[in-house]
Amino acid sequence: MESFTYLTYEVRGDVAILGLNRPKKRNAISDAFVEELATLIRRAESEAKAGVIHGHGPHFCAGLDLAEHVKKTPFEGVHGSRRWHEVFGWIQKGKLPWFAALHGAVVGGGLELASSVQVRVADRSAFFGLPEGQRGIFVGGGASVRSAQLMGVARMQDMMLTGRTVDADTAERWNIVQYVVDEGAALDKAVELAAHAATNAEISNYAIINALPRIQDMGSDDGLFVESFIASFTATSPEAEERLNAFLNKKVGKVARPEG
Repeated sequence: MESFTYLTYEVRGDVAILGLNRPKKRNAISDAFVEELATLIRRAESEAKAGVIHGHGPHFCAGLDLAEHVKKTPFEGVHGSRRWHEVFGWIQKGKLPWFAALHGAVVGGGLELASSVQVRVADRSAFFGLPEGQRGIFVGGGASVRSAQLMGVARMQDMMLTGRTVDADTAERWNIVQYVVDEGAALDKAVELAAHAATNAEISNYAIINALPRIQDMGSDDGLFVESFIASFTATSPEAEERLNAFLNKKVGKVARPEG
């Protein structure tokens, strides 16, 4: 594992693992933190086939570094927000499937970062909140789009207006997370899922990451039209032909029933 100023980085097999590493600040996100994250995202894209983001210490991320934020002019604030959007967008619509391992506080900017990955795993210590209303500010790291798409606008308004926090089981019901595991098990589960995703055809992963969100932003007729092209393009790749023939020749197993 390599340690940098704000994050750690390691590669296990085909999976890059990025660790938020400001535990004394509850992994609060500053502009310099975002720049280091940007560098490591690009590095992961060149060295791995999937990625995991987790937090060192008792919490995943308690949000924005408010000490830095209060010193900004409005124009500086806009530029900072847009940079968060850009870097988190590399996670949401980049080259790799990203997974988040969540525990402790997943609050404010931490929830915004978690909302940018494709799959979220929470352990039972995790709690989720958007306290911007109580701080006299508004979300600026993408929550009004990404987090709202996960949980819905009404639930997000509830969290922001009342300061409500929700536990991992509620977050799963609200579609904020997709998996809930025992305390301390989120990272292992996220790495397991990422390693499985890394075995998929690269072109299929890219289509899943990039086509699905864009199709959801289209009208239904336009979305179905684009789907046809993506399906045809991926199915005619050499890797797809090899994998389909392996299935037809019974060299790989069929889809199995879920356990339990």
